[in-house]
Amino acid sequence: MRLTTILVAAACAVLVACTTNPYTGEQQASKTATYGLGAAAVCGLVGAMDSAKKARNAALGCGIVGAGVGAYMDVQEKKLREQLQGTGVRVVREGDNIRLVMPGNITFNTDSYQLRADFYPVLNSVGLVLAKYADTTIRITGHTDNRGSRQYNLTLSEKRADSVANYLVTRDVARGRMYIEGAAFDQPVADNGTAAGRAENRRVELYILPKTT
Repeated sequence: MRLTTILVAAACAVLVACTTNPYTGEQQASKTATYGLGAAAVCGLVGAMDSAKKARNAALGCGIVGAGVGAYMDVQEKKLREQLQGTGVRVVREGDNIRLVMPGNITFNTDSYQLRADFYPVLNSVGLVLAKYADTTIRITGHTDNRGSRQYNLTLSEKRADSVANYLVTRDVARGRMYIEGAAFDQPVADNGTAAGRAENRRVELYILPKTT
Protein backbone atom coordinates (compact mmCIF):
# COMPACT_ATOMS: atom_id res chain seq x y z
CA MET A 1 0.00 0.00 0.00
CA ARG A 2 1.38 3.38 -0.94
CA LEU A 3 2.42 5.83 1.75
CA THR A 4 0.24 8.54 0.19
CA THR A 5 -2.83 6.35 0.68
CA ILE A 6 -2.05 5.94 4.36
CA LEU A 7 -1.49 9.66 4.83
CA VAL A 8 -4.72 10.60 3.08
CA ALA A 9 -6.73 8.13 5.16
CA ALA A 10 -5.13 9.40 8.36
CA ALA A 11 -5.89 13.00 7.42
CA CYS A 12 -9.54 12.15 6.81
CA ALA A 13 -9.80 10.49 10.20
CA VAL A 14 -8.24 13.46 11.97
CA LEU A 15 -10.70 15.86 10.30
CA VAL A 16 -13.62 13.53 11.13
CA ALA A 17 -14.90 14.23 7.62
CA CYS A 18 -14.25 10.68 6.43
CA THR A 19 -16.35 8.14 8.30
CA THR A 20 -15.91 5.25 5.86
CA ASN A 21 -13.49 2.49 6.86
CA PRO A 22 -10.73 2.76 4.21
CA TYR A 23 -10.31 -0.99 3.76
CA THR A 24 -13.82 -2.43 4.28
CA GLY A 25 -15.90 0.41 2.88
CA GLU A 26 -18.24 0.33 5.88
CA GLN A 27 -19.54 3.42 7.68
CA GLN A 28 -17.81 3.25 11.06
CA ALA A 29 -18.00 6.59 12.85
CA SER A 30 -18.59 4.81 16.13
CA LYS A 31 -15.43 2.73 15.73
CA THR A 32 -13.46 5.87 15.01
CA ALA A 33 -14.66 7.34 18.26
CA THR A 34 -13.85 4.13 20.11
CA TYR A 35 -10.36 3.53 18.79
CA GLY A 36 -9.06 7.05 18.49
CA LEU A 37 -9.58 8.94 15.22
CA GLY A 38 -6.48 8.91 13.03
CA ALA A 39 -4.65 6.38 15.17
CA ALA A 40 -7.14 3.64 14.34
CA ALA A 41 -7.03 4.36 10.63
CA VAL A 42 -3.26 4.53 10.43
CA CYS A 43 -2.68 1.45 12.58
CA GLY A 44 -5.16 -0.57 10.57
CA LEU A 45 -3.72 0.50 7.24
CA VAL A 46 -0.13 -0.14 8.24
CA GLY A 47 -1.22 -3.51 9.60
CA ALA A 48 -2.53 -4.34 6.13
CA MET A 49 0.93 -4.03 4.58
CA ASP A 50 2.83 -6.81 2.94
CA SER A 51 4.67 -8.60 5.73
CA ALA A 52 4.06 -10.15 9.11
CA LYS A 53 6.83 -7.99 10.59
CA LYS A 54 5.15 -4.77 9.45
CA ALA A 55 1.78 -5.96 10.69
CA ARG A 56 3.27 -6.93 14.05
CA ASN A 57 5.07 -3.62 14.45
CA ALA A 58 1.89 -1.76 13.60
CA ALA A 59 -0.03 -3.65 16.24
CA LEU A 60 2.60 -2.97 18.87
CA GLY A 61 2.53 0.71 18.04
CA CYS A 62 -1.25 0.76 18.26
CA GLY A 63 -1.12 -0.91 21.65
CA ILE A 64 1.25 1.74 22.94
CA VAL A 65 -1.10 4.58 21.98
CA GLY A 66 -4.15 2.67 23.17
CA ALA A 67 -5.85 2.58 19.78
CA GLY A 68 -6.13 0.52 16.64
CA VAL A 69 -7.31 -2.84 18.00
CA GLY A 70 -10.56 -2.68 16.07
CA ALA A 71 -8.78 -1.54 12.93
CA TYR A 72 -6.24 -4.36 13.21
CA MET A 73 -9.05 -6.90 13.46
CA ASP A 74 -10.99 -5.21 10.63
CA VAL A 75 -8.17 -5.94 8.20
CA GLN A 76 -8.00 -9.59 9.23
CA GLU A 77 -11.75 -9.99 8.90
CA LYS A 78 -11.64 -8.55 5.39
CA LYS A 79 -8.75 -10.83 4.38
CA LEU A 80 -10.44 -13.91 5.81
CA ARG A 81 -13.73 -13.17 4.03
CA GLU A 82 -11.84 -12.81 0.76
CA GLN A 83 -9.85 -16.02 1.28
CA LEU A 84 -12.77 -18.15 2.50
CA GLN A 85 -15.51 -17.07 0.13
CA GLY A 86 -17.30 -20.14 -1.22
CA THR A 87 -15.43 -22.62 1.03
CA GLY A 88 -18.28 -23.34 3.44
CA VAL A 89 -16.44 -21.74 6.37
CA ARG A 90 -18.40 -18.94 8.03
CA VAL A 91 -16.64 -15.79 9.21
CA VAL A 92 -18.44 -14.18 12.16
CA ARG A 93 -17.42 -10.85 13.71
CA GLU A 94 -18.15 -10.50 17.43
CA GLY A 95 -16.90 -7.16 18.71
CA ASP A 96 -13.12 -7.25 18.41
CA ASN A 97 -13.14 -11.05 18.02
CA ILE A 98 -13.42 -13.08 14.82
CA ARG A 99 -14.93 -16.56 14.79
CA LEU A 100 -14.49 -19.07 11.99
CA VAL A 101 -17.08 -21.86 11.91
CA MET A 102 -15.80 -24.95 10.10
CA PRO A 103 -18.61 -27.48 9.46
CA GLY A 104 -17.82 -31.11 10.20
CA ASN A 105 -18.87 -32.30 6.75
CA ILE A 106 -15.99 -30.42 5.10
CA THR A 107 -13.32 -30.95 7.76
CA PHE A 108 -13.44 -34.59 8.90
CA ASN A 109 -14.95 -37.92 7.93
CA THR A 110 -17.39 -39.56 10.35
CA ASP A 111 -15.78 -40.63 13.66
CA SER A 112 -12.37 -39.47 12.44
CA TYR A 113 -10.02 -36.73 13.61
CA GLN A 114 -7.83 -36.88 10.49
CA LEU A 115 -8.33 -33.76 8.41
CA ARG A 116 -9.79 -34.36 4.98
CA ALA A 117 -7.22 -33.69 2.28
CA ASP A 118 -9.64 -31.51 0.34
CA PHE A 119 -9.82 -29.19 3.37
CA TYR A 120 -6.08 -28.45 3.30
CA PRO A 121 -6.40 -25.53 0.83
CA VAL A 122 -8.97 -23.90 3.11
CA LEU A 123 -6.68 -24.14 6.13
CA ASN A 124 -3.82 -22.88 3.97
CA SER A 125 -5.85 -19.72 3.38
CA VAL A 126 -6.60 -19.35 7.09
CA GLY A 127 -2.95 -19.91 7.93
CA LEU A 128 -1.80 -17.16 5.58
CA VAL A 129 -3.82 -14.58 7.50
CA LEU A 130 -3.04 -15.93 10.98
CA ALA A 131 0.70 -16.05 10.29
CA LYS A 132 0.76 -12.49 8.98
CA TYR A 133 -1.28 -10.94 11.77
CA ALA A 134 0.60 -12.45 14.68
CA ASP A 135 -0.63 -10.21 17.49
CA THR A 136 -3.64 -12.36 18.27
CA THR A 137 -4.35 -15.44 20.31
CA ILE A 138 -6.30 -18.33 18.83
CA ARG A 139 -8.81 -20.61 20.54
CA ILE A 140 -9.79 -23.75 18.64
CA THR A 141 -12.82 -25.66 19.92
CA GLY A 142 -14.15 -28.97 18.63
CA HIS A 143 -17.89 -29.77 18.84
CA THR A 144 -19.86 -32.97 18.21
CA ASP A 145 -23.46 -34.12 18.09
CA ASN A 146 -24.94 -36.12 20.97
CA ARG A 147 -24.58 -39.62 19.56
CA GLY A 148 -22.35 -41.79 21.72
CA SER A 149 -21.04 -41.22 25.23
CA ARG A 150 -19.93 -37.82 26.45
CA GLN A 151 -16.40 -39.09 27.10
CA TYR A 152 -16.08 -40.45 23.57
CA ASN A 153 -17.29 -37.19 22.08
CA LEU A 154 -15.12 -35.11 24.40
CA THR A 155 -12.03 -36.98 23.23
CA LEU A 156 -13.05 -36.81 19.57
CA SER A 157 -13.81 -33.09 19.71
CA GLU A 158 -10.49 -32.32 21.37
CA LYS A 159 -8.54 -34.41 18.87
CA ARG A 160 -10.27 -32.64 15.99
CA ALA A 161 -9.36 -29.23 17.40
CA ASP A 162 -5.80 -30.47 17.88
CA SER A 163 -5.63 -31.66 14.26
CA VAL A 164 -6.57 -28.18 13.05
CA ALA A 165 -3.94 -26.63 15.32
CA ASN A 166 -1.23 -29.04 14.18
CA TYR A 167 -1.94 -28.28 10.55
CA LEU A 168 -1.82 -24.53 11.14
CA VAL A 169 1.64 -24.99 12.68
CA THR A 170 2.81 -26.28 9.30
CA ARG A 171 1.59 -22.96 7.84
CA ASP A 172 3.88 -20.95 10.16
CA VAL A 173 1.29 -20.20 12.83
CA ALA A 174 2.99 -20.45 16.24
CA ARG A 175 1.56 -23.19 18.45
CA GLY A 176 2.13 -20.99 21.47
CA ARG A 177 -0.64 -18.66 20.26
CA MET A 178 -3.22 -21.45 20.33
CA TYR A 179 -5.49 -22.80 23.03
CA ILE A 180 -7.15 -26.15 22.24
CA GLU A 181 -10.34 -27.51 23.77
CA GLY A 182 -13.00 -30.11 23.16
CA ALA A 183 -16.60 -29.27 24.04
CA ALA A 184 -18.21 -32.62 23.09
CA PHE A 185 -21.96 -31.98 22.65
CA ASP A 186 -22.21 -29.39 25.45
CA GLN A 187 -22.63 -26.36 23.16
CA PRO A 188 -25.16 -27.29 20.45
CA VAL A 189 -26.27 -24.66 17.94
CA ALA A 190 -29.13 -26.75 16.55
CA ASP A 191 -31.53 -29.54 17.54
CA ASN A 192 -29.70 -32.84 18.09
CA GLY A 193 -33.03 -34.58 17.58
CA THR A 194 -32.80 -34.18 13.81
CA ALA A 195 -30.17 -35.28 11.29
CA ALA A 196 -29.83 -31.72 9.98
CA GLY A 197 -29.37 -30.39 13.50
CA ARG A 198 -26.73 -32.97 14.37
CA ALA A 199 -24.83 -32.13 11.19
CA GLU A 200 -24.83 -28.46 12.16
CA ASN A 201 -23.56 -29.26 15.64
CA ARG A 202 -20.58 -31.21 14.30
CA ARG A 203 -18.08 -28.40 13.74
CA VAL A 204 -14.78 -26.82 14.71
CA GLU A 205 -14.77 -23.16 15.73
CA LEU A 206 -11.64 -21.05 15.59
CA TYR A 207 -11.65 -17.80 17.56
CA ILE A 208 -9.16 -15.05 16.70
CA LEU A 209 -8.76 -12.80 19.74
CA PRO A 210 -6.69 -9.61 20.07
CA LYS A 211 -3.92 -9.82 22.64
CA THR A 212 -4.71 -7.99 25.84
CA THR A 213 -1.08 -7.41 26.92
